[in-house]
Amino acid sequence: MAKEDIKYDVAVIGGGPAGIMASCIAAESGAKTILIERNKQLGKKLLLTGNGRCNLTNAEFNLRKLVESYGKGGEFLFHAFSVFGPKETVNFFEEIGVETKIENNKRVFPVRGKAEGVLKALEKYLAETNVEIIFDSEVVDVEFKNKKISKIILKEGEVTAKKYILCLGGKSYSLTGSDGIGYKIAEKLGHTIIKPKPALSPIKLKDLFIKDLQGISLEDIKVSVFQNGLPAQAGEKQVQEEGEIMFTHYGISGPAILNISGRVGELLDSGLPAQAGEVKICFDLFPLLNQEQLSKVFDDMLKKHPNKTIKNILSISLPERLAEVLSDIAVKDNKKIANNMSKPERLAVVKILKNFEVTAQELVGFEGAMVTKGGVSLKEIDHKTMKSKIIDNLFFAGEIIDIDGKTGGFNLQSCWSTGYLAGKSAGTK
Repeated sequence: MAKEDIKYDVAVIGGGPAGIMASCIAAESGAKTILIERNKQLGKKLLLTGNGRCNLTNAEFNLRKLVESYGKGGEFLFHAFSVFGPKETVNFFEEIGVETKIENNKRVFPVRGKAEGVLKALEKYLAETNVEIIFDSEVVDVEFKNKKISKIILKEGEVTAKKYILCLGGKSYSLTGSDGIGYKIAEKLGHTIIKPKPALSPIKLKDLFIKDLQGISLEDIKVSVFQNGLPAQAGEKQVQEEGEIMFTHYGISGPAILNISGRVGELLDSGLPAQAGEVKICFDLFPLLNQEQLSKVFDDMLKKHPNKTIKNILSISLPERLAEVLSDIAVKDNKKIANNMSKPERLAVVKILKNFEVTAQELVGFEGAMVTKGGVSLKEIDHKTMKSKIIDNLFFAGEIIDIDGKTGGFNLQSCWSTGYLAGKSAGTK
């Protein structure tokens, strides 16, 4: 291809958070940049973050602690965070007119407005840096030769550039356009794709009583996951989290549940359900008390309310419908009064308060997942530049990479950081 045929310095494919950041930084670095978006607007998934409030990042400024929130992929992000981490992200948004505040669990939100205001500020910055944007443009193919992309083919037309940044996201929230096409393009170019799975997803349960708990939310709950059966894993705790949980008509959700869902999905998808055993999720409803301390508190309550039913005593500290389910499971008779409880029955109640067990059936899936677990293998990306180790003029950023973090602004932060690094690397001549 002749040099004069190349129209742009950088072509960014995908107008989500990573793509917007990559485009801005590439253009700011002096590169003639085009942003290609398949939807009629940018940032459709960004508008959904933080329930529409846009949880921009997490104010964890200790980078070693920060990477721990990304599991095995955390170390890959360390350089990106050292260049453009949460501090730099907050400063960036302040500079483009988005004032921020820190809320519970270090979550960072805009002070005024919601996600729409954040998107408008980013769109203004794209205009100021002279990024050309084409909408409603779906990538259908890519041409490459001698380890270099020569052009990308759109449904209508084509785009040529010196360098390309792939930011097509994962498979979560497919209605926003995240259908996994980026994986197919990357795979055609020779990259390995770690099987995409839903993460930060609500969990469906097998237990029939769950429908009676719909709508109940609990805070400061310790959640543990077990899978019994395999000799090497018998009773082994697989993952643990603390925080808020919420019961739904089909199962459980809430921040603590979303954070364990990726591991639950892996266990359910182990391919050996008969040998591995069912996946159990256990709730410690009173994590600040050990079993002996809770037994004393419960015994004191029984003495104080000798003529109350077990359900009514539990309802002093727990939602009534939950108290009814727990007393039914523990003593089979929630109308039994305190005076008539045997020692084994008292022990059974305390045990279920410390270990309320449910059985996972499946994750809700990509339609309900906030992010995707899996994607382009980290082994094939240079962590210092986000450049492909296989294609010389290709870079990656955002959810298409095999990285996923906890809920609370961590996944947007990885988009900002990898987008910044890819844009800077591709945009620098």
